[in-house]
Amino acid sequence: MIQYLTYFVLSMFVGREVISKVPQTLHTPLMSGSNAISGITIVGALVAVGMTEGPWARYLGLVALIAATINVVGGFLVTDRMLQMFKRGPVKR
Repeated sequence: MIQYLTYFVLSMFVGREVISKVPQTLHTPLMSGSNAISGITIVGALVAVGMTEGPWARYLGLVALIAATINVVGGFLVTDRMLQMFKRGPVKR
């Protein structure tokens, strides 16, 4: 249990450091490109939850599943907002 919790906390710190080093001008294209990878993360979290036996491991798997789902939804929202910026307005005559 302590080993899994340690992995979880360390991965949170590594993820935060990696994301904080990305410039803002690259964040939106990278976010839209990572939606497929985040979908795979959801599948991985579901498999991990299904393979565990202890209750604490299931709770951590649930937290991972929720975090991955938030990441996917946020990525799609950012991508949609980015694409709205490229739409043309009404033609002025």
